[in-house]
Amino acid sequence: MDLLRRYVVLVVAMLICAQAHAELRILTEPGPPTAFMKDGELHGFGVDVVRQLITRTGGHAQIEMMPWTRAYTIAQREPDVGLFAMVRTPDREKRFQWVGPLLHGKVRFYSLKSNGLQVNTLEDVAASGPLAVPKQWYSYEVLKDQGLNNVYGVPTPKTMVTMFRHGRVNLIMLEDILLGDMLAPAGLKPADVQPQMVFMESSYYIAFSLDTDPAIVATWQNELAEMRRDGSFSAIFRQWLPDIELPEAPR
Repeated sequence: MDLLRRYVVLVVAMLICAQAHAELRILTEPGPPTAFMKDGELHGFGVDVVRQLITRTGGHAQIEMMPWTRAYTIAQREPDVGLFAMVRTPDREKRFQWVGPLLHGKVRFYSLKSNGLQVNTLEDVAASGPLAVPKQWYSYEVLKDQGLNNVYGVPTPKTMVTMFRHGRVNLIMLEDILLGDMLAPAGLKPADVQPQMVFMESSYYIAFSLDTDPAIVATWQNELAEMRRDGSFSAIFRQWLPDIELPEAPR
């Protein structure tokens, strides 16, 4: 019995050690100001927060950038994977473990100031002509669920904004935290567009796969709370998003 007991203790200790030193894969998609490549290196608000969390938790992790669809699939199927920044929705709630929030944004419709359009209701949106929205965005799913038959799925945000710039669509949907960066590739600035009605609000998190050790996820959440308390989170936030309200801490 003593030999068996020692063997069990050894196996348990090895498992604990393996968990403690499990290397996390932290995935993200290209999307300034949260994450983007510049001169071959990763930058962005989310990147800075995650890097500090990796340091504070003492874990082994690397950040990888890839298309959203691929990252989302990996995060649902593989252990020890985190994905940022993901909108937390009722449909996704039980598919992941959550650390955050990192951001809170307002999604609204925008028109070009030059066309004098006024949009106050979804009926106005439906009457505005084709509405281009990236297919991978959660707002695309919500609009389709609302029964709008003028929603036109496009492959990328750049496609959407380019169509908008050239008058192929009269309205686009963008989030306030992304407005400037999303408009820039089409040669537009926030001053060129007219904010219309708010359609939805979203909170963004780091989403961990269900097969990630819950103790690791709890440690990340605790360290994020500590970053809020010591001011390091707000310092990073203000560096990247000086005009956006800080997200409220979870209660």
